[in-house]
Amino acid sequence: MADDNQKGFTTREALFYHETIRPGKIEIIASKPMTTQRDLSLAYSPGVAAPVEAIAKDPKLAARYTARANLVAVISNGTAILGLGNLGALASKPVMEGKAVLFKRFADVDSIDIELDTEDPDKFIEAVALMEPSFGGINLEDIAAPECFVIEQALRERMNIPVMHDDQHGTAIISAAGLINACHLTGRDLRDVKMVVNGAGASALACTSLAKSLGIPHDNVIVCDRAGPIYPGRENVDQWKSAHAVDTDARTLEEALVGADIFLGLSAAGALKPEWVKKMADRPIIFAMANPTPEIMPEEAKAVRPDAIIATGRSDYPNQVNNVLGFPFIFRGALDVQATAINEEMKIAAAQAIAQLARERVPEEVAAAYGVKHKFGQDYIIPAPFDPRLMEVVSSAVAQAAMDSGVAQAPIADMDAYRHSLKARLNPTTSVLTQVYETAKANPKRVVFAEAEEDVVLRAAIQFRDFGYGEPILVGRTNRVLDKLHQLSVSDPASFEIQNSADSQFVPQMVDYLYQRLQRRGYTERDVRRMVNQERNIFAALLVALGHGDAMISGLTRTFAQTAREINMVLDEKPGALPFGIHLMIGKNYTVFLADTTINERPSAPELAHIAKQTAAVAKRLGHEPRVAFLSYSTFGNPSGKWLENIRDAVAILDAEDVGFEYEGEMAPDAALNPTVMKLYPFSRLSGPANVLIMPGLQSANLSAKLLRELAGNATIGPMLVGMEKPVQIAPMTAIAPDVLTLAVLAAAGVVD
Repeated sequence: MADDNQKGFTTREALFYHETIRPGKIEIIASKPMTTQRDLSLAYSPGVAAPVEAIAKDPKLAARYTARANLVAVISNGTAILGLGNLGALASKPVMEGKAVLFKRFADVDSIDIELDTEDPDKFIEAVALMEPSFGGINLEDIAAPECFVIEQALRERMNIPVMHDDQHGTAIISAAGLINACHLTGRDLRDVKMVVNGAGASALACTSLAKSLGIPHDNVIVCDRAGPIYPGRENVDQWKSAHAVDTDARTLEEALVGADIFLGLSAAGALKPEWVKKMADRPIIFAMANPTPEIMPEEAKAVRPDAIIATGRSDYPNQVNNVLGFPFIFRGALDVQATAINEEMKIAAAQAIAQLARERVPEEVAAAYGVKHKFGQDYIIPAPFDPRLMEVVSSAVAQAAMDSGVAQAPIADMDAYRHSLKARLNPTTSVLTQVYETAKANPKRVVFAEAEEDVVLRAAIQFRDFGYGEPILVGRTNRVLDKLHQLSVSDPASFEIQNSADSQFVPQMVDYLYQRLQRRGYTERDVRRMVNQERNIFAALLVALGHGDAMISGLTRTFAQTAREINMVLDEKPGALPFGIHLMIGKNYTVFLADTTINERPSAPELAHIAKQTAAVAKRLGHEPRVAFLSYSTFGNPSGKWLENIRDAVAILDAEDVGFEYEGEMAPDAALNPTVMKLYPFSRLSGPANVLIMPGLQSANLSAKLLRELAGNATIGPMLVGMEKPVQIAPMTAIAPDVLTLAVLAAAGVVD
């Protein structure tokens, strides 16, 4: 495997990620109720006979009665795994599961991985072709050239569903989008450019073919392999390479590059020398896409040609050519019109849509929520991978191209409605949380892990550092923490900062600081010294208060209330703020914010209004347009009772302010969340189901959050603590390492400040 330092995480952590909670990355979940005998009778025998007979009469009804129309198979034989080579079908399974996860995460496409244990193209073709009734599309992956060309072509001819080898066409589509914009910026016409391609594998030849489809003339493209330029009559050139042969006097890559406008590389690290870049045309376009190390590093190319536009396959440089910008949305559009193929017109439409998106102004709300801060220019010719607009823009362009080119079996009548449905299909929280992690990585902080002797906490702290989010400060007994680091196979335990109250140089400073805070609250200096030496939460909070750490995470060994009391002895709330807790309930295409779930037992009207405003602000930072409901057992006075005044007064307080978000109350949960019930109250100010639920008291809030976490089966984040003077998070005692890591990153990134 590649060196751990190059990957940004350790092999140990990657293996732990794949084995924790449950092995692998995917599971099958029923989409219909399976609770009663009636449910089972409808799902299987005898109820299943009805759709069986319907489909037998009309095969198109499979899209209506089964999951086939939204199901893609990710298929490989493991002969070309992610640059690792031919490691076999079984070894490719983690990669194929990962691809299946990306389909679901980015485009809500259901996907299942299939690994075929054969290197015989005919057997592979036959096995896949026989599975056509099962799937709406086929994504081929990690198959070595030249067999991949034979396999894809044969399957495209035999199957009546979309088939795409993403290693070829995914890279081609994204690089084509980048080339369109690079030529636009440099004033070039695609019909006039001279392009040199280095590499003649599946991806390189697909990029070459699509570039020609976009308008670059065949004779203006020189393709080079290890032996140099491919020209007519050259020996040892297969039929796929020979299709790109051109008459040229150049016999080396260096010679081919003289005067070239574009270098497109999918070859090997260091294949492009800086001195050769000097020989290219003015404002050269360099796509160095070898991974993990490109043909030339951007800084090397810029050193000799500052006017160059450069793209790579790496996320740590501008203009990343990342397939995730394409394949999920290409299949989304193809599936939604039940396309019989992914043709050249659909690929071109995807490339042009991606290119156009990079040129458009980024809406302020998208920029704020998703961190898309770039403007179109030489360092931003390809959209950011987590731009939420990709789903709508690319999928609809592909669907339209499928209809225009005659391969759509279920044309879409109302494209505006379709685009709206695409926007609503995914939960913005998932994308925004990804950006939160990137923000933390870009601005690393020192986070104090107060309970570092706990395995769960220590694993989270290790990941926090390994993934580049910042530097953990581990609080605990030095030898105990070091022993546990050894047990967790950390190669350099001594490189971690461990703070032990028994020998910390900061203890005298801490005692002075805390005694000044508590001396008029009944505490002696000896009491304070004992607390500093013995209470880890107090010691950890003092590290943050005195500036030796930027944020703090605790909660695994003590209740939320006890942990909060100890931290409050050291840290105050923000001026004018009210500390409270938020739980996030995250579903496939929604997030609900519950507050206050942790601190304030019976909030007053001003406190409820404050909690609503601050929770709405957190919702906005996580990509949502807040719709706030003040919950109660009563909906607009029915039934009436004595506990409603605080809620009504809180609504009145918001009425007197220009808060900039929708709100309503008092209302029962069904009136806030169920569209059918909401129709009974046409005067409600909510335009849709509420996504911010302000609870009337701590008892109902905490009970609701814990019940939903245990019973609903959805992902839960929290409680997130809001309103403290320093970033502090208190994890639940049942948290696992990913939960602790998420809260630590949220604290470091300042999302819930």
